[in-house]
Amino acid sequence: MGAGTRCFIGLGSNLADPYAQLQAAFGRLEALSASGSIRRSSIYRSAPMGPAGQADYCNAAAEFPCLLSAQALLEQLRGIEDAAGRRRDGPRWGARILDLDLLLYGQQQISQARLQVPHPHMSERNFVMRPLAELAPDLQIPDHGRCAELADALGWQGLALWS
Repeated sequence: MGAGTRCFIGLGSNLADPYAQLQAAFGRLEALSASGSIRRSSIYRSAPMGPAGQADYCNAAAEFPCLLSAQALLEQLRGIEDAAGRRRDGPRWGARILDLDLLLYGQQQISQARLQVPHPHMSERNFVMRPLAELAPDLQIPDHGRCAELADALGWQGLALWS
C-alpha cells in the first residue's frame, strides 16, 4: 500500500443524491491519500437507523495510506462533510448529506473525547462491515476479530448492493 498509515473510512449519505455524494467524497479522499489513490468498496443500500421516515442510506468504505495523524485526518474528514453541506444540529442518526467515519487507523486504538478508533459499534453494523470486508476480508479489527467473519455473522438484513 505504500508509505503512510493504512486507514479505512466509512461513507454514508441519504440526502441530496446520495450516490453522487459518495462519488464526490471518494474524489476528495484521494487528496488525503499518501499515494494519491484509494481503494473503494462497492456502494450499498441500507435501511436507516434512527428517526422514522428517512430515505435509505448509500454506504461504502475506502482504504488508503495516510501521512496525517489520526486527529488531523478526522479534521479533514469533517471539512469534507462541511463542504458537502453537512449540518450537525439534527437528531442523532438523522438524515445527512454526508457522513465520513474514521473506522480504523492502522491497528491503533484511540480513545479521546472526539475520536474513538476503532469506530464504536462498527463491528455491530452490517452497512459498515460488509463494505469493509469487501476491501480487506482478513483485516483484524482490534478486540473484535477478522473482518469477513464479523460481516458474515451480521448477515445482509436491510442491506443490498446499490443498483
